[in-house]
Amino acid sequence: MNRNTARKVSLMTAVLTLAALPGLAEGPSPGWTGSWAASPMGFTVKPDHDAANTTYRDIVHLTAGGDGIRIQLTNEFGTSPLTVGASHVAISAADGATQPGTDHALTFHGQTSVMIPAGAMVLSDPVPLKVDAFANLAVSVYLPTQPIAVTTCHSFADATSFTAPGDDTAAATMTGEQPDYSWCFVKGVDVKATKKSAAIVAFGDSITDGAHSTRDANQRWPDLLAQRLHANKKTAELGVLNQGIGGNRLLHDNAGPNALARFDRDVLAQSGVKYLILLEGINDIGRTAKPIDPGDEITTEQLEFAMEQMVERAHQHGIKVFGATLTPYVGAGYQSPAGEQMRQAFNQWIRTSGTFDGVIDFDKATQDPAKPDVFLPADDSGDHLHPNDAGYKAMANSIDLSLFK
Repeated sequence: MNRNTARKVSLMTAVLTLAALPGLAEGPSPGWTGSWAASPMGFTVKPDHDAANTTYRDIVHLTAGGDGIRIQLTNEFGTSPLTVGASHVAISAADGATQPGTDHALTFHGQTSVMIPAGAMVLSDPVPLKVDAFANLAVSVYLPTQPIAVTTCHSFADATSFTAPGDDTAAATMTGEQPDYSWCFVKGVDVKATKKSAAIVAFGDSITDGAHSTRDANQRWPDLLAQRLHANKKTAELGVLNQGIGGNRLLHDNAGPNALARFDRDVLAQSGVKYLILLEGINDIGRTAKPIDPGDEITTEQLEFAMEQMVERAHQHGIKVFGATLTPYVGAGYQSPAGEQMRQAFNQWIRTSGTFDGVIDFDKATQDPAKPDVFLPADDSGDHLHPNDAGYKAMANSIDLSLFK
């Protein structure tokens, strides 16, 4: 046997030996999958308000369970480095308190404090806290005294979190706490994955964000979809990440960066994403028909192009994409006949273009059968643009779970 032949035999033997070892033949071990997320935005700190020397206790609602967690902290819109002096996570109890025996200090490379550069986010070290689907976590972040010009938060959370002066991160009950209806400096919670785990990203505007749903009741359509998934044995280990921003647009910055600009951060960078639901465009249509700024106007073709771009980028990462039709908006403050024509044309394109891996017809799920261009009255929050709790439930119930095979 010559040297080259012997080398080939040796390499083949090594490959066969590795393949026979437990676990190696099946690929890498499972990592992490998203269980909760919120899309961050930047907010300028008012001159009479000090964002530092404060504990922010964000109460977040998980959609998938796991044997361990890790937390994502964010300074993505900050204009200077952000020092986190301490941070903790625990199972939430009532009124901002935490359940005894569940509190864990977060560490970052073994350290309890961390500096987050401007424009960046960080992942905590793994936390040995077992969590169930639909558990509420209290994630507490203390910012010591430092100049903070811009905070990174998700506003309009439709959930009650809390702030308190000083470092209250380890306190079971905060002192001097005040309610806060945003999620600040926390952007995601991942859970340890199993081989069946995966995440679905719900990407959109205020209708995905859950505007006009009941506060603290988790009645947004992504929440209700997560409940349906968990009740089905075949989909029980899927998490749902709500990446909706109220007022968001496909093609122009409005509330938060435009959809194309935030797509990589809010979709592709999320843990364990396998599916994506796209529901966006109604704010572009409303502002086109009734523009506020000179650059507001767009065309249906531009909306279609934006969707095609996101589908292509998702497909490059192995993510299946489901297009969702826009819900009725006749009677809303920025509705117009021209805008309704655009909505109908855009919805028809979503249904028939073949761009998506599947279609979810939220328009049909929420419209009045007797007058399809308006909300079914029982599903209308009253502003003729956003659903109420019943409308969000109708949206969630209209989704065919076989899409998530």
